[in-house]
Amino acid sequence: MNAVILTQNDPFFLAENLDYLFGKMPKDINISGCVVFQASPFGKKQGFIDKIIKTWEIFGTGFLMNYGLRFIKNKFRKGKKVKYILKKHGIPLILLNEGINAQSSLEKIKTYNPDVLVSIAGNQIFKEKLINLAPNGCLNLHTALLPKYRGLMPSFWVMKNDETQTGVSVFFVDENIDSGPILVQEELHIGNLTHQQLIKKTKKMGMDAIIVALKRLKKGGYKLLVNSDQHSTYFSFPTAEDVKKFKDQGKIFY
Repeated sequence: MNAVILTQNDPFFLAENLDYLFGKMPKDINISGCVVFQASPFGKKQGFIDKIIKTWEIFGTGFLMNYGLRFIKNKFRKGKKVKYILKKHGIPLILLNEGINAQSSLEKIKTYNPDVLVSIAGNQIFKEKLINLAPNGCLNLHTALLPKYRGLMPSFWVMKNDETQTGVSVFFVDENIDSGPILVQEELHIGNLTHQQLIKKTKKMGMDAIIVALKRLKKGGYKLLVNSDQHSTYFSFPTAEDVKKFKDQGKIFY
């Protein structure tokens, strides 16, 4: 079975997790190519300076300095670069000249013969033709227990809302936000984890869940969990006031 990965050039957490995923991937599941989008932590394309300003405005000076220093260090560490990890595992980088839904992009991705697409922090809106491009559809990893906590930064929101449990969900993408049927779901006790520790744990859990999902997809006969709109919650990007409340509750970012 061939899988094409759709991800982004995240400078903090993704490279090492993709390295882990590719290293554990069963031999009968081939990653035939990977599309790497520009990183967009706020859910939309922004310039580098705009990202810095918005990070400072919402999260404050300490957060900006912590992640800024990590960003600079990671610039010089091969293991933190998504494209290096692809090269390490011999996975072709799929270069697109237009947006992911453009006809030229769809045709380019199709040349990699995907049986399934897998979105891992894919940050563009996927439309019907892309979702249905591969025979087995498009899977997406979400680091929360859907249908709760659809949307952006679920790790932040579960902590702010004093949840004791969170987890990961691998689901089939449809044209709405995080609303498709769930193929794999795993739970995690939050305990006293910091925000950064929770991100790391759920990202790694997510890689294992993707492998389980691909195995089930290849074997067939799987059962799906309902991702009910009736029981869903949705959260957008936090505001400075949300971050203040997070800190006032004694929650820690790193």
